[in-house]
Amino acid sequence: MEEGLTLEKFEEASEVVKNVTLETKLVFSEYLSGQTGNKVYLKPENMQLTGAYKLRGAYYKISTLTDEERAKGLITASAGNHAQGVAYAAKAYGAKAVIVMPTTTPLMKVNRTKGYGAEVVLYGDVYDEACAKAYELAEENGYTFIHPFDDLTVATGQGTIAMEIVKELPLVDYILVPIGGGGLATGVATLAKLLNPKIKVIGVEPAGANCMQKSLEEGHVVTLPKVSTIADGTAVKTPGGKLFPYIQKNLDGIITVEDQELVVSFLDMVENHKTVVENSGLLTVAALRHMDVKGKKVVAILSGGNMDVTTMSSVVQQGLIMRDRVFTVSMLLPDKPGELYKVAGIIAKANGNVVELEHNQFVTTNRNVAVELRITMEAFGTEHKNQIMQSLEEGGYQPKLVNVGG
Repeated sequence: MEEGLTLEKFEEASEVVKNVTLETKLVFSEYLSGQTGNKVYLKPENMQLTGAYKLRGAYYKISTLTDEERAKGLITASAGNHAQGVAYAAKAYGAKAVIVMPTTTPLMKVNRTKGYGAEVVLYGDVYDEACAKAYELAEENGYTFIHPFDDLTVATGQGTIAMEIVKELPLVDYILVPIGGGGLATGVATLAKLLNPKIKVIGVEPAGANCMQKSLEEGHVVTLPKVSTIADGTAVKTPGGKLFPYIQKNLDGIITVEDQELVVSFLDMVENHKTVVENSGLLTVAALRHMDVKGKKVVAILSGGNMDVTTMSSVVQQGLIMRDRVFTVSMLLPDKPGELYKVAGIIAKANGNVVELEHNQFVTTNRNVAVELRITMEAFGTEHKNQIMQSLEEGGYQPKLVNVGG
């Protein structure tokens, strides 16, 4: 195994990153603790200056470069968070930064990266394609490449999170960490084991981009044929080869999470913690319900909070639908005065709140027989939704649920 990730280097990195990071104190979650039967603490790296933990590894890596290496200009590939970390760190050192980002990167991440003074090149549909382009540009222009995860120095910088967690919660039992390429998991798991071998570190991947899980099963680095997940920051086909031995040695397991779980986790965080966490950062929150332990001290790392408003709106809507807080029904009514008023009265009596109403008189060729009424309404949850449906049926109607969730 290549020498690296020593306790001395972690201590050095912890001091260096203090120059640019905010102190993200653990937040005890009464809600998630009650839901899971554990004592759940959140590590809110979404509150960092660049909106994610990636600033740690980028800044520490750039701090170790020579003046000559920095003067050549820096280049990297990233779905957004590492991009902002490198751009911010490069600006701090007065170095030029070129960032290659997938064309699917949320606009907010692109604009914020540019805002730190970096030149942005959009290329490819996924990170892996953007990374190949970045290597190409580095070769052509002599730039110094800063890998977003497959770099032991970068991983050391990311691992400083574990130092802070253990200092604040010495008796932590479990640390949940998101996995894309594996840099954060490598740093956190390696340092956690150095500080206390009893701490268990669990990686969490999107089910549609589980490259590390597949690699661990096969015993070597595996490249997925494709990735499909709303967690864009962890949509990686191939995990880091330099990091893999450390993952094999120090990671205690992997949990995979479906996209639908991320949607409802976003709603949980917004409603119960008043905080915005991006989909990749929500992996650890969703994974809490997959753990088969009780009464343990568990820290979930919220890796980032860079989500554009359009995506946020879509995720909230989907979350409300999945929680039966918003639903749509369709029913046929006789085309005569008073029917709409009657339906509205039933819904009001059942405490439903109408959001949208569509009255279609052209659903059949005989308008005197029936018109279609489609109503979108708010409810308190599944039980309340069922009560509203039952009230409509008792009123003589035959409401049918309409799937508008996509």
